[in-house]
Amino acid sequence: MALNYVWLAFFLIAFVVALFRLLVLGDYGVFSNVMTGMFESAKTGAEISLGLAGIMTFWLGVMRIGEKAGMIQVFARAVNPFFSKLFPGIPERHPAMGSVMMNFSANMLGLDNAATPVGLKAMKELQELNPTPDTATNAQIMFLVLNTAGITIIPTSVIALRIASGSANPADIFIPTLIGTFISFVSGMIAVAIYQRINLFRLPILVFLGGFGLLMLGMYSWFRHLTPEAITTYTSLLGGLIIFSIIVSFLVMGLLKRINVYEVFIEGAKDGFTTSVRIIPYLVAMWWPLVPSVRPVVWTMW
Repeated sequence: MALNYVWLAFFLIAFVVALFRLLVLGDYGVFSNVMTGMFESAKTGAEISLGLAGIMTFWLGVMRIGEKAGMIQVFARAVNPFFSKLFPGIPERHPAMGSVMMNFSANMLGLDNAATPVGLKAMKELQELNPTPDTATNAQIMFLVLNTAGITIIPTSVIALRIASGSANPADIFIPTLIGTFISFVSGMIAVAIYQRINLFRLPILVFLGGFGLLMLGMYSWFRHLTPEAITTYTSLLGGLIIFSIIVSFLVMGLLKRINVYEVFIEGAKDGFTTSVRIIPYLVAMWWPLVPSVRPVVWTMW
């Protein structure tokens, strides 16, 4: 309901601002610009969704193979001691736990495009456990907060964008990103845990936080003597190696289980395409129809 009021307020405030620009400032083209911006924003939302269709189709196809082959369950058991304490509402060995883990793994490697479809799948599976579909569960809230404030060990995508933009030192965000995302992750986890009355002083959680702290220290010791170009090379290599190894492990396990991996992949890929189409309305709504000349004023007023 709150989002309903916020979304409506954007339109109403935009109309008032545009009317002010027309009557007071004499901007006779403001409503024409607003209408143009409305259609352009709707087009942008649809293009973003369709742009995700390929990667979502691929990753959900791979995830379906992992489910059929039992690899998702293996990953879920590996992280269950930690995540089970943060998500007590998820039953043991439920597929949602594996999807949650895969989402966090992709975020840790800075692979945003890979994390998006898995995150959507995780939220869909969490919704299946929701007794009141119109109200988010504690598990969904915890997942959303931790996903938003997710730890990024290797900011692969950001480094690649900085290289493409001609940055002099594209990898110099490595340590700040690592520290910043770790602090945001822990802060979000503590905030939600307090509200949901989750005890964080448990051995699995303390081991995870302590181990991650040691990992950051070790990576800092390794990378601080390298040049930015070398850091970019090693981080890209490590991220690609880990992700591709996961894909190959899914395929090999499916082969050993005598699964028709091609048909299973197509089955999961269909769900990926369907999911990408289903989020078009949400992205169109998110890219609210305001032109640049009006948008800053609305944000300032809001």
